[in-house]
Amino acid sequence: MNPNAVAHNHIAIIGAGFGGLAVAIRLQQAGFDDFVVMDRAADIGGVWRDNTYPGAAVDVQCQLYSFSSALNPQWHNLFARQPEIWNYLHDVVRRFGLRPRLLLNCGVERLDWDPAEQVWRMQTALGLRTASHVVIATGALAEPNTPRIPGMDGFAGAVFHSARWDHEIDLAHQRIAVIGTGASAAQFIPALQPIVPHLTVFQRTPAWVIPRHDREISTRKQRLLGALPVLQRLQRLRIYLKREQLLLGFRYPTFQKPAEFMARKHLKSQVKDPELRAKLLPDYRLGCKRVLISDDYLSALDKPNVTVVTDGIRQVTSDGITDGTGTHHQVDAIILGTGFKTGRLPLTDCIRGIDGMTMADKWAGNPTAYLGTTVAGFPNCYLVSGPNTGLGHTSVIYMYESQANYIASAISYARAHSVTALEPTVEAQQAFAADVDRLSVGTVWTSGCRSWYLNADGRNTNVWPGSTFSYRRMTRRFDPDHYVLHRRLAPVATSP
Repeated sequence: MNPNAVAHNHIAIIGAGFGGLAVAIRLQQAGFDDFVVMDRAADIGGVWRDNTYPGAAVDVQCQLYSFSSALNPQWHNLFARQPEIWNYLHDVVRRFGLRPRLLLNCGVERLDWDPAEQVWRMQTALGLRTASHVVIATGALAEPNTPRIPGMDGFAGAVFHSARWDHEIDLAHQRIAVIGTGASAAQFIPALQPIVPHLTVFQRTPAWVIPRHDREISTRKQRLLGALPVLQRLQRLRIYLKREQLLLGFRYPTFQKPAEFMARKHLKSQVKDPELRAKLLPDYRLGCKRVLISDDYLSALDKPNVTVVTDGIRQVTSDGITDGTGTHHQVDAIILGTGFKTGRLPLTDCIRGIDGMTMADKWAGNPTAYLGTTVAGFPNCYLVSGPNTGLGHTSVIYMYESQANYIASAISYARAHSVTALEPTVEAQQAFAADVDRLSVGTVWTSGCRSWYLNADGRNTNVWPGSTFSYRRMTRRFDPDHYVLHRRLAPVATSP
């Protein structure tokens, strides 16, 4: 064996979370055996590995927030907790025999398309590697968003982001400041409130909150689902159809009024203080920003040991935070519930295509991809959780599986037709973006508020504004008519 040989795989999947594993399962089912699943961490799981904060759980019923090819009859709750989801992903790896495919502690630092060899050259933590096809499955919620606040570096206590929870710190007897009130904060605030002397929550914008109605699944029900898989599939279908109906309110805001009424009723029942209720009532349409799902978040904010500050932050001092009115709040630790960097997918500033430009530079703040999956100028490169594949109403795993099927179909086509490289035409990519823009008009996502769904110009770059059924139909099979196909040319004979 040549010690200087560069490791090569036909397919490299970057990211070992739900998206990467969905592609790995589908490739294996399609008969591919030369692929590797790479991850920068020492274990699989993605966001469900990284987000270990108290109360971490999924916002979609776990019967639907799971792979259709790996049903689990033993969920303990309707909405699974983080440890159970992480264990489920480990079980999926075991079920499908994916352990030998994993290449962990292998962060990817740069990817360059080699037009001569028609391969991707990848600089990784384990050295140079190549692959004929690469799948970017790093997920949209991989990089924590850490705000720059004056004085933060001088704070004497602990500061950490919810996605990088510091379990070495005993928070039980500390005064805690929480900056941000998004989906993660809505889960860990109720877990912290009963154990700390005081919690100061800095809220920039209130969120609509609807009840979760979570409950335990009995052992008897688990046994029944295990004995009758068809019953579990029927239950999954029922949840899917019920959640798909919610799209009507997102597409046509008039139909969102019953949900807003329910959210207002939930707020009134959870918060007795009228002044606090006013602070927590949004002034935008439900769904314009991410809707929070919680049975106990609002009631936690109404407890005597919690203060909700809506006056902004002027600066952080060594012993606390000064708000926009000049009031100083003494705290011992600061937890950032400030979400993630969603303006671009991770690694897109490290992927260089045919002309040497990065994908992020090509996008210039306006990400587009054909079917949210392939990008013109970047052959044999596929995005999972790419532009306009996010959802506001149902399980994103459904979208991942749709993309996985499409990616397997594309690579299978290339294998069957001796295609060495394929990329979408500019026209196909532009047409898909135009469809997204057309479908986004009049929806709650473009109804006037600022959110991570939109780019700086107010264009929807994150959410798929149609039905998941229509997206599944569009990605059912690879259509070469929308692609530029490259075949390796035979070497030109030269005269002696």
